[in-house]
Amino acid sequence: MPQRRKRKTRTGRVISNRMQKTVVVVVERLIQHPRYKRTVKRTDKLYAHDGKEECKIGDKVEVMETRPLSKLKRWRVVCVLEKAK
Repeated sequence: MPQRRKRKTRTGRVISNRMQKTVVVVVERLIQHPRYKRTVKRTDKLYAHDGKEECKIGDKVEVMETRPLSKLKRWRVVCVLEKAK
């Protein structure tokens, strides 16, 4: 039986939990600009499945790549690393 590949994981902050069983997570990363060689901050919005609905706005969460769950959802919440104040 073939070995499954390791899935991508990202860490980010929850910015929205208004949908049922779905949260929007913002992941920030630093990249170097190809021409100007300056470090630039880029943000990605990931729609993640939160089956237990335990995430609140401001929580720091870890998300893992998964099969497509809907039109935009391709991630799921693995764990809440830090609760919001």
